[in-house]
Amino acid sequence: MQFSDKILNTPSSFIRNILKVTDSPEVISFAGGLPNPISFPIDALQEAINNAIAEQGAKLFQYSTTQGYEPLRQLIAAKYQRNFGLDIQAEDVFITTGSQQALELLGKVFLNKGDGVVMEAPGYLGAIQAFTLAEPNFYPVTLEDDGLNVDELEATLANNANIKFIYTVPNFQNPTGITYSKEKREAIYEVVKKYDVALIEDDPYGELRFEGEALPYIGAGRLENSVLLGSFSKTVTPGFRLGYIVTKNKEILSHVETAKQATDLHTNIFAQMTIAEYLTHNAYQEHVDKIIALYSKQANAMLQAIEKHFPAEVKYTKPEGGMFIWATMPAGISALELFDAAMKVNVAFVPGDPFYTHPENINTLRLNYTNATEEVIEEGIKRLGTIMKEVIASHAVVAQ
Repeated sequence: MQFSDKILNTPSSFIRNILKVTDSPEVISFAGGLPNPISFPIDALQEAINNAIAEQGAKLFQYSTTQGYEPLRQLIAAKYQRNFGLDIQAEDVFITTGSQQALELLGKVFLNKGDGVVMEAPGYLGAIQAFTLAEPNFYPVTLEDDGLNVDELEATLANNANIKFIYTVPNFQNPTGITYSKEKREAIYEVVKKYDVALIEDDPYGELRFEGEALPYIGAGRLENSVLLGSFSKTVTPGFRLGYIVTKNKEILSHVETAKQATDLHTNIFAQMTIAEYLTHNAYQEHVDKIIALYSKQANAMLQAIEKHFPAEVKYTKPEGGMFIWATMPAGISALELFDAAMKVNVAFVPGDPFYTHPENINTLRLNYTNATEEVIEEGIKRLGTIMKEVIASHAVVAQ
């Protein structure tokens, strides 16, 4: 049997594969990017489902429009108007089956084989996987503590005319948890505006800020080829698989619509109508504030446990929101080796390798704090810290 090069060269999801082996109840898992299930507004969603059935009847179970349910698109547009002062209208919003589908659709729309994609290094592995299907050339740009290295970005764009777009996660980035500073956002804008490329700002975590102030986007409202991605997975429910693309560029949206028609015709209309009903009749921000309070406690619990139990040589990020902490071990120590050792004491995390387009003996790892209690976080980090010390010590002995 012969298969396509694009599927053979696309890696399976590293995290999904890890979750298969960490499914045991004995395993303390910091591997998934899973929202805490206690944050799901189950009663309110049950009421929204009942109301949607009563009000929409057969429409809830029929085929629907490709761009998405207009009342839901209006609600999304209103959020960007309210929170960021952006001139976003319902016609600028396109509903997708999770923001993962948005990535895959944008890959179809923009990329021919060999075209260029600028990725954060490290970057979101789901985006790497989605774009790989289009067989592009990846151009990694170093992600610093406050955002992309601007000089590196400028040089990459100047020297590679095949680049079609830049992919970023500016708020509480996956996997590092870092947030682009206001100054770095402005500097990136000044670079990007000189080139005929799209800027994709993926923002699934932006509303989950528990420290600091909300910052404006890099390109939205001022770059012609600005594309924002959003999702209800982290703030309402991931199981409904509702994401969206926001752009004022009508040509981009027209091509996204064609790609979407070829992919699945339209996103689940039952979920769209239910979420629209939920947003209309519930205090959405109050709900999000409860998630923020929960994640703030969990993040602090993990940071305190890391400070107490990790060896001093290990550096780590201190996120202002979102779901992740990024740890960096001494050079030459493989996170994959650490993963195998940690699993022997029933602790899981995601090694840094799949977050790079060209991985080589990666010494970094991602930790998720949103899906464990504070007590479980303490115990898991304690075990992981012990294993880290053992692995680091064994490398020191070999080096001698």
